[in-house]
Amino acid sequence: MSFEDDLGAALRQAGDGFTADRHALVDAGEERGRRLVARRRAAVVGGSALALALIATAGAYTGGLLDGGSGAEAVHVASPPTPGGGSGGTGGPDSGSGKGTRTGSGAVGADRMKADLEKALAGGSAKVTATQARGTDSEGGAAVSGVYDDGKGVAAVSVSLSRVDPRGSQAAQLTTCGDKNLQGYDDCRTEQLPDGSTLLIHKGYEYPDRRVDTKCWRAVLVTPAGFLVQASEWNAPAEKGAGVSRPNPPLDSARLKTLVTSPIWHPALNDMPAAEPEPAPQGSGAGTAPKDRGAADALESLLAPVGIPIASRGGEGSYGYAVLDDGKGLSLVQLNVSQGESISGFTAAGVTTEPDGTQVKITQGPAEKGRGVLQWTVDTLRVNGLRVTVSGFNTANQSGAATRRTPAVTLEQLKEIALAPGWNRDRNH
Repeated sequence: MSFEDDLGAALRQAGDGFTADRHALVDAGEERGRRLVARRRAAVVGGSALALALIATAGAYTGGLLDGGSGAEAVHVASPPTPGGGSGGTGGPDSGSGKGTRTGSGAVGADRMKADLEKALAGGSAKVTATQARGTDSEGGAAVSGVYDDGKGVAAVSVSLSRVDPRGSQAAQLTTCGDKNLQGYDDCRTEQLPDGSTLLIHKGYEYPDRRVDTKCWRAVLVTPAGFLVQASEWNAPAEKGAGVSRPNPPLDSARLKTLVTSPIWHPALNDMPAAEPEPAPQGSGAGTAPKDRGAADALESLLAPVGIPIASRGGEGSYGYAVLDDGKGLSLVQLNVSQGESISGFTAAGVTTEPDGTQVKITQGPAEKGRGVLQWTVDTLRVNGLRVTVSGFNTANQSGAATRRTPAVTLEQLKEIALAPGWNRDRNH
């Protein structure tokens, strides 16, 4: 079973505070898929936690934040985003502390958040309707959303407020542009402000494969004090399920910057406790054997004998990817590593066994996303439960079109990576 087959289930698990983007593409229920694809999604779609951290689908409607409204005409608008991304490992304002919920006193309530959004977006004849919000005493921080109408097409807008360690990995991820080869966004820029804050402006799409025309533009601000302000806007009156109402979201880069840097949010931010410092990261590339390294480092090392230049690379933990460029078209290679996960797929026909007992399953065929995209996968399961899966694609972006006839790496090369002897040791992570 391919990793894409498990994507829907993985994103539903990650969706305690996320949006369905974590977009449910297919259904499956394997625990292995739930964990591996969540990491994969973060890298492929976001290149960081950004894509996962800005939107949520808790079910906010024009009739109220937590219910569906009072009539059949209730519209599903963008719900207040869950700051920091909920339960997927890039948590809320207490991410990394491990000490439970960190909420404010509630000095800034939902009504104040609604009024602040209206003031922040005021100008000309523009107005904000269908607002819903939560205050600073809410888990995950304060948030507000509404439908913005400047006479050029109604558009959903949302803002979330929380606290992070400004020197931690979460802050760095949220303000780092991902690999455009993989994400397919239109523009992404990071700016260092005079006060030491970091600002990211990201202009992309609600669905990375662009199966609908809904655009999603985002701004993320992290200040030296650890204030985290995130804003999202769409060119439709709802995040999902509504037709496009205008060519682009209403706020350009300058106005997005003004929105997230506005001092109007400071009372709410100051009412929430500062995030505890994140623990110092352990060096993932210190070891020499693949099992001792992060997947991205291990993949880069194992690709060296292939001799094809790496145009870009990335990943996190047990997921890594590299985009190869041999001058004949970009080609994506992905690596997933797990220990003691599901053995799904190794009970079917087509599985061979190596002399050391490692089971190997090779698949070739169309990928589930992208026009003309092929996926070659070597999936291996060792006797100690270690599963190493390597896939090659004839594109740099699974959501885009094919860039070459076949993947740049051969099946034999993929198999050599998956069966590298350095994997044959017990893993503690």
